[in-house]
Amino acid sequence: MASSSSLSPPKVPKELYFINREKVLNSLRQHLTETSRPLHGFVLLQGGEEQTRYCTDHLELFRQESYFAYLFGVREPGFYGAIDIATGKSILFAPRLPPDYAVWLGKIKPLSYFQEKYMVNMVYYTDEIVGVLQGHYKEPGKPLLFLLHGLNTDSNNFSKPAQFEGMEKFETELNTLHPILSECRVFKSDHELALIQFANDISSEAHVEERFKAIELDNPMQTQSVYISRVLPSFLSACAVLHYGHAAAPNDRTFEDGDMALLDMGAEYQFYGSDITCSFPVNGKFTSDQSLIYNAVLKAHNAVINAMKPGVCWVDMHKLAEKIILESLKKGGVMVGNVDEMMAARLGAVFMPHGLGHFLGIDTHDPGGYPKVITVEPGCYFIDALLVPAMENESTSKFFNHEVIGRFKDFGGVRIESDVLVTANGSKNMTSVPREISDIEAIMAGAPWPSNKTAPSNS
Repeated sequence: MASSSSLSPPKVPKELYFINREKVLNSLRQHLTETSRPLHGFVLLQGGEEQTRYCTDHLELFRQESYFAYLFGVREPGFYGAIDIATGKSILFAPRLPPDYAVWLGKIKPLSYFQEKYMVNMVYYTDEIVGVLQGHYKEPGKPLLFLLHGLNTDSNNFSKPAQFEGMEKFETELNTLHPILSECRVFKSDHELALIQFANDISSEAHVEERFKAIELDNPMQTQSVYISRVLPSFLSACAVLHYGHAAAPNDRTFEDGDMALLDMGAEYQFYGSDITCSFPVNGKFTSDQSLIYNAVLKAHNAVINAMKPGVCWVDMHKLAEKIILESLKKGGVMVGNVDEMMAARLGAVFMPHGLGHFLGIDTHDPGGYPKVITVEPGCYFIDALLVPAMENESTSKFFNHEVIGRFKDFGGVRIESDVLVTANGSKNMTSVPREISDIEAIMAGAPWPSNKTAPSNS
């Protein structure tokens, strides 16, 4: 495969963020009506700020705050954005840059540039927020600001409400906007899906490329660097089991013949991301033990995607994946006994200690309450910190074939992750990478991809 991609990025329509704002505005108005509250005030969000590396003047790569990106699509730092609930009009507030900005960082754009680029009704400077909002508010008393404040359950961090000089001249409300905005992010428009699909396409292509490179590269760090050189990751990529590949566990181990590689990586395009995991032997050939574990996870992965549709309980899907993996382990002689009893004893979590999947969109772990675009990522790992206590516990020890499981002490694990769109009738797999063992071995031997096989789908 050539090192350059033949894929062409789709154009980002200007109305994308207008549609997002309309969706949020309509949901907020409906909520206010249902709770007998007046339809006035402003949604106000603060965009991200540039950050320096600790005490130095080194600027870190800027990436817009996700909720702000969702509503306004602004790529530059230092902005605020408002939506007038009464009129629906959108207002951007741009930082007033000093003249010497043009000396070092390029031409200072006029406000009209941002109005046209981001398809908003008005643009002012950030030092005009107080006067502009007061001028547009037609009700008596202080103008009401709906600010973003709520818990991100993945990080346990709270969204930062907008802050600016002169806030004492406004009434503020912190409880309404976050759940409404988060729920709106779950349901993707066709424009959003096109961006997510392209992120999947380019990521899938890059994953296939890494299948060839893995044999030639010495360690996961090199594999990760090659991937990053091809695409902009939507998150720090992990090239090993679980999330090995972070500051406390760098990708510095040398690949050895017989190792399984686990590449959890995805690209981002125009804020919208992908998240794909592939597992494969670095030497291009599966052993019988590798085939056993890989096929167990693949069977769970495919069964979940085929069962996904509106109304299906995600907890049931998680249990389905666990049961299929335990059944495969029993069939392969790794486990013994009744699988239902294993499930009751929660042994599925010993081999898959993470959730089955997560929401996906502007963030790798997108917020929200109901699936729309969601990852499906079952896994099976052999982690001493989980296995040893379970094997020594008198109530669960009987389920393990202690002699056989010793073969997997240094196995690591397998994870297979695809990005799946839940449709009205079922689901569509947006990820296109080789999954069957025969395809993976053929690709690593030099065969082209895609083949004439299609990804699992129930759309």
